[in-house]
Amino acid sequence: MAKKKTWNDLTTAQRAGLLALISLQASLAASAWADLAAQPASKVQGSKGKWAAIIAINFIGPILYFTRGRRP
Repeated sequence: MAKKKTWNDLTTAQRAGLLALISLQASLAASAWADLAAQPASKVQGSKGKWAAIIAINFIGPILYFTRGRRP
């Protein structure tokens, strides 16, 4: 079995890349949840509760909300 890498096993570039991805995911999710909270229910495709849960899915959730969850 392969040994799992720990934070200390990662190179500086790998650590920086991982932190960048984490920051991007957190920013996407926070902006999607803030937008969802500010939108009236009539401007959201489906229920707001469903979209709040979908946004929690890494990367794809917030992207789906911004592309398919909002009504024009």
